[in-house]
Amino acid sequence: MKLSLDTIIINPISGKKPKNAIILLHGYGGDGKSISLLTLNWARFLPDTIFLCPNGPEKCSINNLGYQWFDLSNENEKIIFEKSLIAEDKVTQYIDEIKNNYELENSKICLSGFSQGCMISISTGLTLKEELNCIVGFSGKIINKENLLNRINTKPKLFLLHGDMDPIVSPDHLLESKEFFLKIDYKVKTKLLKNCEHHISTEASSLALEFIKNNLYK
Repeated sequence: MKLSLDTIIINPISGKKPKNAIILLHGYGGDGKSISLLTLNWARFLPDTIFLCPNGPEKCSINNLGYQWFDLSNENEKIIFEKSLIAEDKVTQYIDEIKNNYELENSKICLSGFSQGCMISISTGLTLKEELNCIVGFSGKIINKENLLNRINTKPKLFLLHGDMDPIVSPDHLLESKEFFLKIDYKVKTKLLKNCEHHISTEASSLALEFIKNNLYK
């Protein structure tokens, strides 16, 4: 089985054929191994789920030991956005590969990401032709609101979480995203985590797990 992105795969602990899948996208400078740590707890409660944790398509421009979904070294927002669209296409292709390889429909797939991975999860997940089961985003933002507004095709269940002390991606982005979705009558679940910086806290992991389980296993 060949995937277009190098991937850490955690097969269902039930030993059975996957009934659903969770794709986890790491943050800027991270990798599939780092984001796969979430599965250490999640897998016990999602026994029939396969977890796929790909490396970003590019080596990170500021950390050659990690990866990126798109380059952030250039401060030109237009260039950043254009590169994000390229990454979006690659993630869309990757989702199609997962569907074909494991014979899963979009309704059986959760797309989740941290920081830059969250940004790509939002823009990719909402612009697919077929609706995903759900999206969970940690510590991210909408890359380009005006563009996304014109490209939204589906409205999967969406849960956004953000630390109130995040020094990397301002927690203001959570409030801005919530306002954006309310204006288009898109009901999203949000959680501002107290005393939390730029990471996935135990509380965030637990809340996300509950949300995913309630949707993938309903």
